Amino acid sequence: MHGKVIFYEDRNFQGRSYECMSDCGDFSSYMSRCHSCKVESGCWMMYDRPNYMGNQYFFRRGDYADYMSMFGMNDCIRSCRMIPMHRGSYRMRIYERENFMGQMHEMMDDCDNIMDRYRMSHCQSCNVMDGHWLMYEQPQYRGRMWHFRPGEYRSFSNMGGMRFMSMRRIMDSWY
Repeated sequence: MHGKVIFYEDRNFQGRSYECMSDCGDFSSYMSRCHSCKVESGCWMMYDRPNYMGNQYFFRRGDYADYMSMFGMNDCIRSCRMIPMHRGSYRMRIYERENFMGQMHEMMDDCDNIMDRYRMSHCQSCNVMDGHWLMYEQPQYRGRMWHFRPGEYRSFSNMGGMRFMSMRRIMDSWY
């Protein structure tokens, strides 16, 4: 699966454009600002800082004429990373405390509220075994989000104090 996104300097797809087909750690050499984009294929995480830092935003196929007001962003996109398509099962273990301690639950589907489903007030580490996931700081998939690819995440404290309360799978149908 190849991805393609076209970034534009101004809202409503105006001004200079930059076509991107893979990860890009810094747009500044191509354009000074970015206020709209068209995602022609793929799913992408966009970042408001260079080198995949800062707040993360999920974009899938579609036109984003004024994404900053749509997402309530203060800064425009500065870097992007394509999310590889995953076919197959999804599996993640979430833990109440850092270093995989405390209450643990294994998830294979979306969860709109870990407090309601698991009586868990905190999720401070996780192990993603299969698939790509989005985790949100508020229930019902709202608030700031973070993308998790397969791997072990021993502590969320280095993620700007994020507390994750809901999570969903990035499905192949979104591509």
